Amino acid sequence: MKRTIFLLFIGLLTRLFFITNADAHCEIPCGIYDDQLRVKLIAEHATTVEKSMKQIMELSKANPVNFNQLVRWVSNKEAHATEIQHIISQYFMTQRVKPDQKNYTDNLTVLHKMLVTAMKCKQTTDLSHVTALKAHLKEFEVLYFDHSHN
Repeated sequence: MKRTIFLLFIGLLTRLFFITNADAHCEIPCGIYDDQLRVKLIAEHATTVEKSMKQIMELSKANPVNFNQLVRWVSNKEAHATEIQHIISQYFMTQRVKPDQKNYTDNLTVLHKMLVTAMKCKQTTDLSHVTALKAHLKEFEVLYFDHSHN
């Protein structure tokens, strides 16, 4: 019980001390950003979240627990899940997915699922959320690009 409370306390401290400002894209039509690269970045962040979850679970089993490393991995997981949310909301939902586009509603639906799943990745170390996030990303990729990119 004490360990659970301590881990929750560490998580809260992590959120309080490691909150960062996300730099927004300029939101002007500069044309230098690459949609496919953004999808690859989301995939990379998801893989990092997955690795972080695995490290958190492994470190939590140790006796004694290395709380310093544990906090660092929790912070890492949070930061990368937040980056996923930032790319989705600030890049795709704000600038790229337009009401007059094909699959508009489907794109918004899958992007919203990705946002919620990234949030769930922050809340737990349940690897099924990363699996779902990656599946939603593949679904978005097919919808957005109108075919599959590997």
